[in-house]
Amino acid sequence: MLKLFVAKGTCSFASHIALQEAGIAYEAQRIDFTKGEQMAADFLAINPKGRVPALVTDRGVLTETPAILAYIAQSAPEAKLAPVDDSFAFGQIQAFNSYLCSTVHVAHAHGRRASRWADDQTAITAMQAKVAKNMGDCFALIEKDLFLGPWVMGQAYSICDPYLFAIAGWLESDGVDPADFPGVQDHMKRMEERPAVKAVHAWYEE
Repeated sequence: MLKLFVAKGTCSFASHIALQEAGIAYEAQRIDFTKGEQMAADFLAINPKGRVPALVTDRGVLTETPAILAYIAQSAPEAKLAPVDDSFAFGQIQAFNSYLCSTVHVAHAHGRRASRWADDQTAITAMQAKVAKNMGDCFALIEKDLFLGPWVMGQAYSICDPYLFAIAGWLESDGVDPADFPGVQDHMKRMEERPAVKAVHAWYEE
């Protein structure tokens, strides 16, 4: 059985939803960042990066959200979470998820973990001050050019959708009004109605 390590409020939410959507047998385990559990020796033995998500498979551990989402889609083709037989369409999905990972997530992280990039408090404060604009710019691009609707890639739900949903959930805390992006906001509302999302929410409330 697969084992997914997750933490509340993180991008691991996307992989958790995707596993639920795929119907694959899995176990989820919480890592409490407030207690520093991500840096505990037993977790670092699983993921030396000290981050989530981490997915333990019978062949080893996978990390990084785009890689885990692709693995889930390819492992359960019957769930149709990605066009795994169409190399270009699958590449488009990878491109979108890579943008969320490499650009949008990093823009968000400058607000909470600016110390990764600087030690000087003035520089840290300057990075934090740019978060709302940078996140707003990222989502303006998503809304205008990348989001096809009603799902990210158009008519078909895919592994892009839980990932966008997870990251869009950070907008308000980053000082961005989700109402500025009606397509994304509508997407968030429809995601909340999916049984997989409700199931994952319920798991966190246990």
